Amino acid sequence: MKSKYILPFFLLFQILFLQIIAYFPSIVERFYSNGIYPKIALFSRFILGKIPFSVGDCFYTILIIFIIRWFFKNKKTWKANWRNNILSISGFAAFFYFLFHFLWAFNYLRQPLSEKMNIKKEYSDNDLLLFTQKLIIKTNAIQFQITKNQNVKVVNPYPQKQLFKMSEVGYDNLKKEYSFFEYKNPSIKKSLFSLPLTYMGFGGYLNPFTNEAQVNDKLPMYGFPMVVCHEMAHQMGYGSESECNFIGFLACIKNDDLNFQYSAYAMTLRYCLNAIEEQNLANLKPIIAQINPGILANFKESETFWENYETPIETGFKLFYDNYLKMNQQKDGLDSYSKFLDLLINFYKEKQL
Repeated sequence: MKSKYILPFFLLFQILFLQIIAYFPSIVERFYSNGIYPKIALFSRFILGKIPFSVGDCFYTILIIFIIRWFFKNKKTWKANWRNNILSISGFAAFFYFLFHFLWAFNYLRQPLSEKMNIKKEYSDNDLLLFTQKLIIKTNAIQFQITKNQNVKVVNPYPQKQLFKMSEVGYDNLKKEYSFFEYKNPSIKKSLFSLPLTYMGFGGYLNPFTNEAQVNDKLPMYGFPMVVCHEMAHQMGYGSESECNFIGFLACIKNDDLNFQYSAYAMTLRYCLNAIEEQNLANLKPIIAQINPGILANFKESETFWENYETPIETGFKLFYDNYLKMNQQKDGLDSYSKFLDLLINFYKEKQL
């Protein structure tokens, strides 16, 4: 086989291999997610975690410039050399496809957290309503503890870099109960692409090549801790968005700081209200009437923020990301984010919030 065909063939091999290994999540869990991956992640975060800026964002910038330059350089000879150009693109894709999965993305294929923690995923309409009532009581109490006034919205007083450091406390407390949620070697950074992320409608992302948790620094601050803890869960090797929301929630409420607890409870309450509204389970007015006005002010703050950045770019990117998630074992796509309610409602059926 000619050398120029090796990488394109390798790309096809990888695609076929992923289709097969997806049927063996216990193997992925044992040998990758709990074997190879933790070593890769700890090394990456040890090397890059102390660097004060996002190395991954710089890498993406250089990569984009390189790709644009390559296409510009080859545009005149594209028709004449189309076969070699396609082989070059396929080889390039094969290399990064391998790195993407080897460095992180095999975690999409691991054993579901619901099986690992023995949590059911089905719940009734009544379960959702009861959980929402419990959540309202808890969120009201914490909002009042922070503000001493049920009409005042919560304003997180900490700088973002301090919140990054404080987020480790929640995971330190969480691992005492569940050892597999241990988090080491922090590498959490403000994204250099925060403005584009905002227009795309996203709060952050994990760079799979550098294992840096990238957080959008423009977000409303009351929800910031929950986003940080969500991205940290991705660093721990969880690919599912619903599982990372669930883990992020636990890490926030286990934190000693009330602002972290409020972030988790308030954002989860918003998800519950959306679920009730979408399923037409009840008239929302009497439910909302039970929520402290200060919490509703935070909800309005978030709503206004995202409305100010609403463009067709967001719709297009979310369509792309929805399909990306579906291709990576998350059949609900973007709806996966709200599916963490499946885990939470069953997890807290016989527990106090």
